[in-house]
Amino acid sequence: MEILWVLIALVMMGFVIGPIAMRRRAGIQQVSPGDPDAADPANYGFVQQEELDIRMPGPDQDLLDVLDVVQGTQNYRAASQLLAGTEAEGERRWQRVQAFAGAAALELQQRPGGVSDSPGGQWLRVWRAEAPKDAGGAAVHAEFLVQQAWRTSTPGTDDFRIIMEEAKAACGEAALLAPGDPIPYIIELSVARGLAYAQPEFEKLWLKILDRAPTHMGAHLAALHYWCEKWHGSRELAYTFAESAAARAPQGSLLAAMPLFAVFEHLPEVNLVSGFYQSEVVTKAVHGALFAVHAARPDDPMLAHVRHLLVWFLIRSERWAEAMSQLVHVDGHVGALPWTLTADPAADYAIFRALAVAGYEANGGSPATLLR
Repeated sequence: MEILWVLIALVMMGFVIGPIAMRRRAGIQQVSPGDPDAADPANYGFVQQEELDIRMPGPDQDLLDVLDVVQGTQNYRAASQLLAGTEAEGERRWQRVQAFAGAAALELQQRPGGVSDSPGGQWLRVWRAEAPKDAGGAAVHAEFLVQQAWRTSTPGTDDFRIIMEEAKAACGEAALLAPGDPIPYIIELSVARGLAYAQPEFEKLWLKILDRAPTHMGAHLAALHYWCEKWHGSRELAYTFAESAAARAPQGSLLAAMPLFAVFEHLPEVNLVSGFYQSEVVTKAVHGALFAVHAARPDDPMLAHVRHLLVWFLIRSERWAEAMSQLVHVDGHVGALPWTLTADPAADYAIFRALAVAGYEANGGSPATLLR
């Protein structure tokens, strides 16, 4: 079970935003920890590295409890009830759909089944068989197929195309079961990336999402990756999309942080420019994300995602006090970008956290002066 949770953390965000090139891992590892042992993160009440929760970016105890029940009993009903009681247009339901689909996919990978045992994720098959009109089950099944395609086959191959076509059909079925629900269309964004939708076809899909949930952060992040991949990593088009989303963001929306994700997506292979993280493009994106965080609802499910990425950029920019202010809000959970792009998210997060503490104290900070 512990191994399964680790894998779920690595999958959950990967399929909203998509797989980002391995170069980002190298970028993280380029940071030298210096001598962070001189400062002790425990003095600030931070969680020990071995106790960091890599399953998700922030707490969702209801989801964790239900996943334990579903996987322990192989009974889908608790998952169905949780999704039915979760607001359709919100970010949290989308994250929960991803979590259930990821759990089923990883169970299947661990237990593909054979003569003497049933395959992992059997509860999802039973869910679809016993409750074919359940919109939540249909959405989880569609997302499950998308994750299977990306995880078990190579883009461009017949196997990949066949699974993605099946996922596309499943998205259509899920949409029919819940006409106002944006989630089936958000899932199809990954299909659009995998099947290389033409721009008019993608824009038609995108309009359906905007009509149902115009400020959905998860949808915008998935669309951002489409633009980056479809147009061969075009920085200009990705930035235009992100900045447009930020410009129309209503008060309190985290869409104002979209340019920061675009910058992260297009970090250079090797940073040869002195002070890159103090450059205008990075500074502007960081300020937009800080504004979004300060204006957002404290219970916004996407808030932790933005805070984690801010921590990474603020430490890179040597803005120690601001990094520490973000750390006190997210510490304890590390299932988010950029940590989940590495083999050991908790270890990478702990290194950056130690750097923040050391830099903060080197500039006169202390536990007593930290603003929480």
